[in-house]
Formats: sequence, structure tokens, C-alpha cells
Amino acid sequence: MIAIRWVLSLIFIVQMYLAMAVLALVYAPWALVSRNGAFAAAHAYCRWVRFTARLLCGLRTEVRGTPPTDEVVIAAKHQSFLDIIMIYSAVPRGKFIMKRELMWAPFLGQYARRMGCVPVNRGKRGAAIATMKAQVAAGAADPGQLIIYPQGTRVAPGAVRPYKVGTGLIYEQLGQPCVPVAANVGVFWPRRGILRKPGLAVVEFLPPIAPGLPLPDFMRQLEDVIETNSNRLMAEAGFRV
Repeated sequence: MIAIRWVLSLIFIVQMYLAMAVLALVYAPWALVSRNGAFAAAHAYCRWVRFTARLLCGLRTEVRGTPPTDEVVIAAKHQSFLDIIMIYSAVPRGKFIMKRELMWAPFLGQYARRMGCVPVNRGKRGAAIATMKAQVAAGAADPGQLIIYPQGTRVAPGAVRPYKVGTGLIYEQLGQPCVPVAANVGVFWPRRGILRKPGLAVVEFLPPIAPGLPLPDFMRQLEDVIETNSNRLMAEAGFRV
């Protein structure tokens, strides 16, 4: 049974990346003339990944809570590529703060630039924060939902990794509500490896944190609400936190 799941997972991964290339080419003419085309392509891809994950791997996906449609900062738990797919599929005009290296990835990088994603160099913390703040400010006139991962990278279920202050600085600079997002997707779709497990992967949009909190208070509240609710969702999925 495990061997069959492993083979189906491999097929799923291969077709997932082939679909990225196909959809990128199909939507390219529209994306070149309008950002709406880039957003439409990304949403079509997210729908396809969620559909084929269920079809091939038995991995169902559910978005809970109320996804924001106005200008907010979304601060999310990041466990695997699946939470990216699920969060993006739920918001109308998402823009990620993402590693600069990804901007050079075929198809992904070109569409990320078109949608207004913000590249940062994670290797130099102080410079990265300054660059991130400047680029966010420069793109502030382009409405959308700015998605950031406060821990800076994928974190396996049960692992502990500190929350970085960059999210708080963006929250302060933009003066927008921050919507925390909890997740349990890493229980089924790991950071590394091929096997995708059947089950119900959930991301949950939590009540927004109003703008104007002092930075230390904001960071404490953000970490507490994301970690507490992610642990709840992982326990629901059968993971012992």
C-alpha cells in the first residue's frame, strides 16, 4: 500500500510541475497585457493542484475562516508548498514576500514579478529588512493581500523556530490589519520527500489583529495565535504535538 501511495505521489509531483508550465504558457498573452491574467493563472494552478492532490493522493484540502479581500498583511504558518497553494487560492490578489532566488525560477519567477511579489535576500538580515520595507512601500499603491511567513522558512510539524521581526516591521509600516493563518498541512505534505499522505489538510484564517499595537505586543500575539491554532489543527489531524 505504501509503495502504491509513493508511486501516486511521484506521479502527482511530476504532473504538478508540468501543469505549472502548461498554464503559464496558456495564460501568458493575458498576463502580458494585464496583471489580472497573472492572478487568473495562479488561481487556476492552485485549483488544479488541490484537485489532483485529492484525486491521486487522497489529500483533501479545506480553507476555514474568512479569507480577506481588502488590503491586509497575511502572516501564515509555513509547513510545505501546500499552504502556499491553499492560502493563495483563497484570496483575490495575493502577493508574497519571497526569497530572491525564486524570482529566477522558470515561470514561477516571471509570474511572481507580474503579480507584485516582493523579493528579499535572506542572507543579510538587516539589509533584507530594509529592502523589504522599501519594496513594500513602493508597491503600496497596488492593492492586494501581502503574504508573509513570519518564521522565514518551512517548519516541520512539532519543530520550533523563532518568529522574525520583519513581519512586525511591515505591520508597523503599512498600518494595515494583520490576518494570522494557522495550518496543519505539513502532517500530510512534508517539507521534503515524495510521499503525500491522505487526509484533510487545513489552513485557517483567524481573526485579524488590528493595526497600531506596539511591536513587541504584536509579535507576542501573532506567535501565540498562530502556534496555538496550528497545534490544534495538527492534533485534529492525528499529529501528537
